[in-house]
Amino acid sequence: MDVLDIARWQFGITTVYHYLMVPLTIGLGMMVAIMQTAWVRTGDEKFLRMTKFWGKLYLINFILGVATGLVQEFQFGMAWSEYSRFVGDVFGAPLALEGLLAFFAESTFLGIWIFGWGRLRKGLHLMALWCAVIGSWLSAYFIIVANSWMQHPVGVELGDDGRPVMTDIWAVLTNNTAIAAFTHTLFGALVVAGMFLLGIAWYHLWRRRHDGIDTVDDTGHVVVGGSSTAVGRDEKDHGVWLWSLRFGAVVAILGFAGTVVTGDVQGKLMYEQQPMKMAAAEAACHTGSAFSLLSLGDPGSRDCDDVITLVEIPGLLGFLGTGDWGAEMPGINDLEPEYVNQYGETIPDDALYGDRAGSEVEYVPVMWVTYWGFRLMIGLGGIVAAAAVIALWLTRKGTVPRSKGIMRLAILGIVAPFAANIAGWIFTEMGRQPFVVAPNPDATGVDGVFMFTAAAVSPGVTAGELLFSVISLAAVYGVLLVVELYLLVKYVRGGVASAMPELSHAHEDDDGPDDQGRRDDVLAFAY
Repeated sequence: MDVLDIARWQFGITTVYHYLMVPLTIGLGMMVAIMQTAWVRTGDEKFLRMTKFWGKLYLINFILGVATGLVQEFQFGMAWSEYSRFVGDVFGAPLALEGLLAFFAESTFLGIWIFGWGRLRKGLHLMALWCAVIGSWLSAYFIIVANSWMQHPVGVELGDDGRPVMTDIWAVLTNNTAIAAFTHTLFGALVVAGMFLLGIAWYHLWRRRHDGIDTVDDTGHVVVGGSSTAVGRDEKDHGVWLWSLRFGAVVAILGFAGTVVTGDVQGKLMYEQQPMKMAAAEAACHTGSAFSLLSLGDPGSRDCDDVITLVEIPGLLGFLGTGDWGAEMPGINDLEPEYVNQYGETIPDDALYGDRAGSEVEYVPVMWVTYWGFRLMIGLGGIVAAAAVIALWLTRKGTVPRSKGIMRLAILGIVAPFAANIAGWIFTEMGRQPFVVAPNPDATGVDGVFMFTAAAVSPGVTAGELLFSVISLAAVYGVLLVVELYLLVKYVRGGVASAMPELSHAHEDDDGPDDQGRRDDVLAFAY
């Protein structure tokens, strides 16, 4: 295998796995903060139980996210050293801000929140959580700033060595591509967290009905919440899951609406900045305004001769690209000669490109990936929003149906927004090829700020070394995946009692004296 191919697979595998944790951390953190705010304001124990249960899952996901995220930084020096040299002057500022400001604040305040239960005043304790959540948003923003500069390089000029030098950090931090991508990511994270709540809460409400704890009266309209002898499975427990389910459904619906609006903004920017990416996403071989609902072709093809459009909507593509229904949008067959004319048919004969100099450049991304990645992102998001609306309707009487099949669908629905988020990022990154830093002279006013992916790989690494690292990292990540799923499943099945040891103490006090004595173990909540 080629070194470039292995390096790209390695980065893709580790990045996609890490990104499984990112949207859940961002979205769930905000929802837990809202739950705790409700508890502080109302004193209702239901909201305290919600805070501690969902907070436990939030912490598990955060810790695994940190462990998998560390590898991303090492990869830049290990497999992508030429890329690091090229973007280093620009990336230094946002990545330093992410590490020294955002992540430091996020971790510090999260630690205060973990160890502050019962030790800080409620208001200060709540403030620590909100600071941690805001820190996670800032962390995501600075990372997206760096990624968006690769999509739309601004605020730089070319140095004497041919590498970009940052001249305007404000232009980099306020890059319109970054702002659009950040808001889109935040709303996507809310969809992930909303469905996470919905699916797990549905499971617990179904269990309560299955175990005979909750019943429905003869009219079928009144839910009678009961109690069992098990710790935490009382009438308040019913309220925890019903509120969590409906809260999650509402957040998922609002999140999807936000992704639609921000996604529309992103689409219009992409047509301005990377027209080939959007043309490939639509399999739009010829200039026109029709939007393809279904096109077929060779999965690995970049050739428009292999594309057959079966279903299309006239005029919609022009609206998505410019806001004007029926506007003509450039197609692949017209764009490709423009790219060849500007950047050449082959990789430049430059020492930077090594033995890849002179090889032919494919300016058209793999259309199968961009086309279906784009549609999976949108389609799965729409399915999730529809499912959330149905969930609100089915739970209007105060509980879920007894159907085991629907319960399983609700749990499976947790996966859909994760898949939508990943499909969107794969489309974003694969659609930029063959560039790792995409050229955009019309928007930036600086010509020559681009880098072919073929030039970005470390020159000293061999295929064997990279293959060993791919296998090693995949194995480690596989173990971490098993650990995370085990912990999440364990505490999900345990319910609220698994996150609140004090409920066990109260239960023991009701039954008799606790021989071990009551311990105020703050680590019990954290771990």
